[in-house]
Amino acid sequence: MEAINKEFVQEMINKMANQDVYVHLETTNGAYTAYRNGTPFSSGVFIRNGKVSYEHGKITGNGPHRVGLKIDLGWIYAEGLTHCEMNGDQLLLAGLDDQGRLAVSLQLSPHPFK
Repeated sequence: MEAINKEFVQEMINKMANQDVYVHLETTNGAYTAYRNGTPFSSGVFIRNGKVSYEHGKITGNGPHRVGLKIDLGWIYAEGLTHCEMNGDQLLLAGLDDQGRLAVSLQLSPHPFK
């Protein structure tokens, strides 16, 4: 994965707007962040192959970045994104910590993820 190029990501978001896309959205804090100040703490989000159509989307921030997708009744967004790549026609966005561990992932695809 490469560091996010905002112009490229915005172009891909625009290209996928107003059509059905499949969303993978995940946050993880794993064992490496399960304790904060000596007390257990865990949170997470996971959705795979949620089928949506968004009106428009936007990438913001100077890094880490935030991506928001305006859907009919609200928003989908991911914050803390640092890296991206295209896997064929799939846009893969990730937020990696300073040791390269995954903290957040937002992926968009015109077909279901396997």
